[in-house]
Amino acid sequence: MNVTNRRGTPVDPVPFLVVALSGILLSYVFLPSYLLYLGAPLTAALAATTLVAAASVAASFYRYCWTVRPALRGEVPASLRFQRLVYGTAVIGGLLVLLALPLLL
Repeated sequence: MNVTNRRGTPVDPVPFLVVALSGILLSYVFLPSYLLYLGAPLTAALAATTLVAAASVAASFYRYCWTVRPALRGEVPASLRFQRLVYGTAVIGGLLVLLALPLLL
């Protein structure tokens, strides 16, 4: 997979793929059941889920492929990257817990 940014510089597609596929997974796991619980018909729930998944793919492509500058990636210290990873993991974990709360009721 040969992915370039808007300047034509090759970029690593792995972060984009991880974020995009995670967004698709989370959209299709949680959103249809919530919309069905709120009374939406199945076709509308699946259509809304597909739109949210497509938006997450577009946003992740814009962030991790189109606007990325690979030359700047080496300037960020490893400790700061690790700190962002820990905070991001905590936020995602908290969101998953909040999304699972209605399923327990």
